[in-house]
Amino acid sequence: MATIKDVAKQAKVSTSTVSHVLNKTRFVSPEVTLRVEQAMKALQYAPSALARSLKVKETRTLGMLVTSSANPFFAEVVQGVEQRCFELGYSLALCNTQGDKKRLTSNIEMLLQKRVDGIILMCTQLELGAHIFERYPNVPLVLADWGPQDMLADVIQDGGQLGGQLATEHLIALGHRHIGCITGPLGRRAADERLAGFKTAMANANLTVPDEWVCEGDFELAGGNIAMSRLLTLPQRPSAVFIANDMMAAGALRALADANMTVPEQMSIVGYDNIELAHYLVPALTSIEQPKAVMGALAVDTLLARIKQPDSPRQVLTLKPELVIRHSSQGI
Repeated sequence: MATIKDVAKQAKVSTSTVSHVLNKTRFVSPEVTLRVEQAMKALQYAPSALARSLKVKETRTLGMLVTSSANPFFAEVVQGVEQRCFELGYSLALCNTQGDKKRLTSNIEMLLQKRVDGIILMCTQLELGAHIFERYPNVPLVLADWGPQDMLADVIQDGGQLGGQLATEHLIALGHRHIGCITGPLGRRAADERLAGFKTAMANANLTVPDEWVCEGDFELAGGNIAMSRLLTLPQRPSAVFIANDMMAAGALRALADANMTVPEQMSIVGYDNIELAHYLVPALTSIEQPKAVMGALAVDTLLARIKQPDSPRQVLTLKPELVIRHSSQGI
């Protein structure tokens, strides 16, 4: 394994210069900085050195990477993380990736430079896998529901398949037999599991689902709006729709209003996540509660346990979803 002396030798500088480049404790010319960085990259020194420092120096600061803290779902989980950090006397360094792989990598480097004790990862980038952290093998990690599932990290996840099944069974119990589904981006665990729950409930009730009644969305407002608009153009359309998150459900409500269709009289809908906004939509949205504050707090506790016992077995903790009935669903 390379040492700081190896980097200094390859870059033809002193070890103190390498240290200043790493810690940004003194100005180093761009030319020398580039030589040091190239040497660290060639020797794969900097990431491992930074990662090792996490094990021996406690900063009582945790890092968190999210796709976007502006999204209500993410924001509510972050609030749970921040509250738990406050209770335990930790600080939180929060970074938004905005779905950008380059920005994600830059944020990781920045968090490690700040010597965070561990990282909570809550990012939706489908193309990311375990390899993204191969250069940082000793960094304690927890995935909070959304992230690469092939990564060797503790996972806090919602019971998506059960949640999708609960939502669909609710509509079936109301007498609906023609039920559609607006999914999240297929290929992501959250979307796939919720769709699987929908299909399980429909199969258990011996109900068929035309292919065109299952529309792929993007977990955002626009995706729900577009998908619902597509369903409304069909010659035969469902009387109820399970929508895989509340943001898409809000967009779907806009499409229904634009089409002069009333909810739930002409179409019942059930969302997922039970974000705070669900209570204030018109009509108030029936939704599957995903305990977001609990997820955030549990992510912190699990990460701290990993930091204290780095060699303990990997944990996959699943939260139990619950149905919250409001006014967007009714019997026929």
